[in-house]
Amino acid sequence: MDEERLVRLVAKGDRAAFEELYRRTSPWMAVRLRRRCADEQIVAEVMQETYLAVWRAAGAFAGTAAGGTATGWLWTIAARRLVDAFRRRAHHAEPPPAAAVPEAVPAAEELALARTADGDVGDALRCLAPELRQVLQAMVLDGLSVRETAVLLGLPEGTVKTRARRARTEMRRALA
Repeated sequence: MDEERLVRLVAKGDRAAFEELYRRTSPWMAVRLRRRCADEQIVAEVMQETYLAVWRAAGAFAGTAAGGTATGWLWTIAARRLVDAFRRRAHHAEPPPAAAVPEAVPAAEELALARTADGDVGDALRCLAPELRQVLQAMVLDGLSVRETAVLLGLPEGTVKTRARRARTEMRRALA
């Protein structure tokens, strides 16, 4: 049984389908969330909020007829919950001192993306500056809005828009 069918059964209140959906999707969901947030408490909260939302709103899943997949729908919920968690945290905390910010290391997901993209597209992605790749990944692959990307990456919205435009321009130029 595929994930879409499981979501449809969850919408009817099927606990076994929910448990199976959780068993199948929670490992990759946790990995993707940890890639974006090192705080295990936030990751755990986002996971709980995501699956609670899935249980409550499974009937809202439009399905593949609307062009979406069940796993894409789940990730959209999780990504938005993560942005909300970052907003809550930013509202209640002071920014860390500049010296405490670790040096950026390419994420496994970025490396996998670069490796799986073949030919010209892969070459163009590898040539992008890391800050442009981050924005491109958040907005294109994760489907986040400019505002959500700004919160996720801790950047002003104008910077996100500028980087997205630069990334598109550089990709276009590299692929021309």
